[in-house]
Amino acid sequence: MVFTVSTKGYTDIIDITDKVSRVVEKEKIKEGIANIFVKGSTTAITTIEADTNLYDDLRESLDKILPMNKDWKHHWTWGDDNGGSHLRASILGPSLTVPIINGQLVLGTWQKIVLIDFDTSSREREIIITCLQ
Repeated sequence: MVFTVSTKGYTDIIDITDKVSRVVEKEKIKEGIANIFVKGSTTAITTIEADTNLYDDLRESLDKILPMNKDWKHHWTWGDDNGGSHLRASILGPSLTVPIINGQLVLGTWQKIVLIDFDTSSREREIIITCLQ
């Protein structure tokens, strides 16, 4: 199953938990796993509590670890400005696997599945969900 999400870029964090849950329900998987994968090398999939303050904390932490305004060598390759975007996405990764039990994703009480778009412009992002029983 594939769906798209419109993003704003610049570490835009989008909760996709409900969309993934609907895919699991539609696939009628009772016991198994769901793999959530995003196409693109400047975007990541992870989990986090759905709290805008926590989203801000994540952005600030990433700014300290991998600042966007650094003159990354990747900028020399393509003449663009998204080297930090690629590095952030590489660290978090493009996919996540979540168990399915009794037809439901197994997530903590506050745990949400999020797409994070690190690129330097808005994009349409394609997410691919593969469910295995």
